Amino acid sequence: MKLLEGKNVIITGASRGIGMGIAKVFADHGANIAFTYSASEAPALALEKELTEKGVKAKAYKSNAANFNEADELVNNVLKDFDGVIDVLINNAGITKDNLLMRMSEADFDTVIDINLKSVFNMTKAVQRTLLKQRKGSIINMSSVVGVKGNAGQTNYAASKAGMIGFTKSVALELGSRNIRCNAIAPGFIETEMTDKLDEKTVQGWRDGIPLKRGGSTEDIANACLFFASDLSSYVTGQVLNVDGGMLT
Repeated sequence: MKLLEGKNVIITGASRGIGMGIAKVFADHGANIAFTYSASEAPALALEKELTEKGVKAKAYKSNAANFNEADELVNNVLKDFDGVIDVLINNAGITKDNLLMRMSEADFDTVIDINLKSVFNMTKAVQRTLLKQRKGSIINMSSVVGVKGNAGQTNYAASKAGMIGFTKSVALELGSRNIRCNAIAPGFIETEMTDKLDEKTVQGWRDGIPLKRGGSTEDIANACLFFASDLSSYVTGQVLNVDGGMLT
């Protein structure tokens, strides 16, 4: 059964990692995918081709969600290219610039807040008018367990992801009466091409500290997004779903 047949979805930051995983699972469930990338054009175009071959409409857009005007322009372009309908927005774009607070520069703090948190405001603001007109829609914000519990050396990242949770709950309260839902996902340790570059002993130590004794996959996160994007969660809004193997239990 295809849970998203014919739905139009925007995913920010989908040329690799979790965003790419979400795009592939959603396409398998019949969704048309508009996704953004910042610099990795070759992987983005390869993903666009792969998704199209699954029988759905897919298009990659170079866009910086942290820029208010670019976010607005992106949504206008998607509306033109995807028949004027947006069913789902997934705010996934994000970066880390880790350091202890005493060593963290103002620029590194500001950049992480802009890309991780301001982008969520920009994109949600840009799609809001369309969703209100449709009187339906699902917004999914990619937070983190770090936004729930904090983490030494990640004050900027934790602040951005915690801010995302507050934003999610507020949007859910504002837009619920128009049948627009807004939820957040808080991934734990997810194994991607980035973690493949880390020392195996270190990674295994992290796995051992998780109740399910493994890192998560991008598909684990994509399946949680699938629930929030589909009608299976039609009575769920304002929630934060920890997808962490029990890490925060």
